[in-house]
Amino acid sequence: MRCCAFLLTYFVLHFQTLLLAQSPKRPLTHADYDRWQSVRFEKHSHNGQWLCYQIDPQEGDGVLELVHIPTGQSASRLSPSAKQPTGDQPQLEARTGNPSLSADRTETGFSQNQRTPGGRRYAFPRGYLAQFTPDSRFLVMRLKAPYKQLRDAKKKKLKADQLPKDSLLVFNLETGNRIGFANVKSYTLPKESGNWAAILQEHQEVKGLKKDSSNAKPASRTRASVSTKKPKGDDLILLNLETGATQSFRYVTYVTISENGNTIFYTKDAVNDTLKKAGVFVFDTKKQNEILIDTSSKRTIYKGLAVDKTGSQLAWMATADSADADVRAYALFYKRLAPVVAPKSRKSKTPAVFAGLSGQTVVLADTLTNAYPKGWNVNEYRTPNFSDDGKRLYFASSLLPPKPIKDSTQLDEERVKVDIWSWNDPTIQPMQLRQLRQEKERGFLAVCDLATGHITQLANRDMPNVQIDPKIDQPYWLGLSNLPYQINSMWDPGQTDLYLINAKTGQKKQIANDARVSYAQLSPGGKYAWWYDERDSLWRAWSIADSKRLDLTRGIPARFFDEEHDTPDLPGSYGAAGWTKDDRYVLIYDRFDLWRIDPTGQEKPVNLTAGYGRKNRIRLRRVDLEPDEKHVALSGDLWLTGFWESDKSTGILRKPISDPAAEPVLLTKGNYRFAGLSKAKKGPTMTFLKGNFRESNNLYLTDTAFAKPLQLTQLNPQQDSIRWGSVELVNWVGNNGVRLEGLLYKPDDFDPKKKYPMLVYYYERNAETLNDYKAPAPSRSTINMSYCVSNGYLVFVPDIVYTTGMPGQNAYDAIVPGVLSLLEKGFVDRDRIGLQGQSWGGYQTAYLVTRTNLFKAAMAGAPVANMTSAYGGIRWGTGMSRMFQYEKTQSRIGGTLWDKPMNYIESSPLFYANRIQTPLLLMANDQDGAVPWYQSIEFYSALRRLRKPAWLLVYNGEDHNLTQRHNAKDLSVRMYQFFDYYLKEAPEPAWMKQGRSAVEKELGIMKY
Repeated sequence: MRCCAFLLTYFVLHFQTLLLAQSPKRPLTHADYDRWQSVRFEKHSHNGQWLCYQIDPQEGDGVLELVHIPTGQSASRLSPSAKQPTGDQPQLEARTGNPSLSADRTETGFSQNQRTPGGRRYAFPRGYLAQFTPDSRFLVMRLKAPYKQLRDAKKKKLKADQLPKDSLLVFNLETGNRIGFANVKSYTLPKESGNWAAILQEHQEVKGLKKDSSNAKPASRTRASVSTKKPKGDDLILLNLETGATQSFRYVTYVTISENGNTIFYTKDAVNDTLKKAGVFVFDTKKQNEILIDTSSKRTIYKGLAVDKTGSQLAWMATADSADADVRAYALFYKRLAPVVAPKSRKSKTPAVFAGLSGQTVVLADTLTNAYPKGWNVNEYRTPNFSDDGKRLYFASSLLPPKPIKDSTQLDEERVKVDIWSWNDPTIQPMQLRQLRQEKERGFLAVCDLATGHITQLANRDMPNVQIDPKIDQPYWLGLSNLPYQINSMWDPGQTDLYLINAKTGQKKQIANDARVSYAQLSPGGKYAWWYDERDSLWRAWSIADSKRLDLTRGIPARFFDEEHDTPDLPGSYGAAGWTKDDRYVLIYDRFDLWRIDPTGQEKPVNLTAGYGRKNRIRLRRVDLEPDEKHVALSGDLWLTGFWESDKSTGILRKPISDPAAEPVLLTKGNYRFAGLSKAKKGPTMTFLKGNFRESNNLYLTDTAFAKPLQLTQLNPQQDSIRWGSVELVNWVGNNGVRLEGLLYKPDDFDPKKKYPMLVYYYERNAETLNDYKAPAPSRSTINMSYCVSNGYLVFVPDIVYTTGMPGQNAYDAIVPGVLSLLEKGFVDRDRIGLQGQSWGGYQTAYLVTRTNLFKAAMAGAPVANMTSAYGGIRWGTGMSRMFQYEKTQSRIGGTLWDKPMNYIESSPLFYANRIQTPLLLMANDQDGAVPWYQSIEFYSALRRLRKPAWLLVYNGEDHNLTQRHNAKDLSVRMYQFFDYYLKEAPEPAWMKQGRSAVEKELGIMKY
């Protein structure tokens, strides 16, 4: 019987496999979007023996995978991706101070014959925001509330505090033991060392019980006092990762940990109806005790906690004013936990020793501080921070705002509410209103010398922006000011003055006036200020020691400006890789290669990549494998990514950085997109992403030898059962004689003898995206290539090259010849070609249908229809005038409306609406912050007046591109219904035939 049952089971499974293999692939549907996965947030343990990453669907519950990489094992010996667990893990929940401890673990994958010694893989459903501890012994992560539970709770309209909350999981990498906490809001780990974690947990009231927060011992439950007010703050759980022991505290509002893990610094709110006051506290992780640092009945709010790297210095802000006060005056406090003994001086008249050295709690700054202007005070919105060496404390000051005028004799309805637009305002009213909160909270940088207590104001109203790097103790900082050019910036942005700011005195010295700069910053060694000068297309530096300007790239036989720049503005640069130790060299890119430049001029510039990039037309860029590095090392390997301009393939290369003459060695290359190359901090383990149009972006594991990379993930296996497509590079000559490139996406079963409907999509240049994976997803504003080819469309994506003055004509000269070149090949149905574009692409769509009847249907998202009205409009997202866009940037007119009126008119589709014969679908959302949505209203109104078939979709409360997923799904349905009706003879949807009335909208009738 058992034998028969086995044979029967084998036959059924074998038959199902054959049936599945023979079943035809199906096209993508809108129901497929949600489950499409991506891998992200990969992280290495410092020792390189563990790796974690998230695999998340577009909607629903994801999984965090953890992979063990055995010591001494090459990546190629590890097993491929494990299957994800089919079931959920037990919910790990724990009350404050009572975590659940479990040795149970969910280990998946690694069949016995593939498993390497010690190699393990774990899957954690809903895991995210994961971090390894500095000692590589624990993984800490949050677990999202199950998606369905959260959605069901929202459908029931539960309040925010009643919704399912995140949990926290601590996983012991050595033993597999777990510790879990429920209702977690955040957690913090030390950066460099230490075995304590700080967990903020939303307090859960137990009827008749409350937690005693008077000391640091595990809290006991006592009878609750009667109170009509809800207690403030959250529960702070301090977890010893080594032992699993916890310390718990109530009413905690903020927590931070020193980088060495010795000191945990936190604030507590006052407890309602008790004598317990607000204050700041320190938990010493070595002594495991809580220390009260500051509390007072005169101080009601504490915030802005800072602790230095060693955990021996603390800073915080506090005020006596209540949270609802119109104006709050904060003071900045400082305490040194380890007192410094000041050396005795034999001189009778010596400066007073800074009291902060003795361990006293001192006020560093308040309303009486003389270092900043009268009426200024400590700014509450910028958290203070210590320099890495602990010698300086940076904070912000600002003018203490006056109290608002309150006239109790007036009714609110009688108050005058008017904006006054003045011709000489530095910024216009809409921009002021967009920046209102920013301006009210603006702080100006100051610094305190912690050896003396002396405060220096570095920034002020005339010099609002000062760049600092807390990692480095510099004698000077770089100041930037665009204040003299704010009015001009409405049509000619980018002008800036540069200054050197003395870090001890605050004195400033101008080093560049009215410069068009980008990338302005100080060198890490503090010897140079450096920037890219767009007017002269040069990289420049200012020698602080010699007080003179240096032209870093002058005379080098290479172009450091963007060679393909095509707007009326000045071209930008290709960027820089950074400086070497002690500011010996600066590394700067041209289009293809990396140059090593001696700022002193004593050595000639050297091409670090030996000209290999330009010779082979490969754009080479250095990979930063150490994000915390202060400078680029001149020893070891120079890791590079490469982009081959000819066929758009990419690769990874390597060479010894100490040998400029050596050409880079190619490690891997192909018709893929290689991205995200990263390395463990103290180990050889490396990972990267690899994918193309046909293959999802999967994660690969390798090491510094780069031998046989292992594919860790196998995303989206459902794609194997779905009709997909392919993409190829195509070429043609535009009407202006320029040779152009583009992409042609084809269905999987493409037959050149058949005729296909085709959609044409464009923006500016997209040929470089040849090897990008296009995951099926609901449309935020544009067509999805995968969905289109899966459903039988060709998709053509032409590049457009622009000149100044007639951008619409430029689009016509590139797109129409490209379409005609494909028509000549015989497989495009001339009567079934559609256009689609969004924003700048939407404008070009609107323009093209005024010039040609080649297209059967068109969809334009957020188009500009009338450049004459748009020129004087506002970009409501920033409050800026739109003038710069036409005079200098994307719209490419290259002059004012009164200088070039015909260019504006001839480039505006509205003025030629009577020529349009193509049915047009428009989308313009009523909170669009980039293109005023009334542009589409103007166009729609004209087409309606002319009785041309046109529809306008307006998503309420949405911006330039859709942000709400349900709206994106709706747009996807309607946009493809529109194209299918005109290009595939599908039934006309109800909303196109009948519209959708306001009453039907109110009733929720969708009219698909």
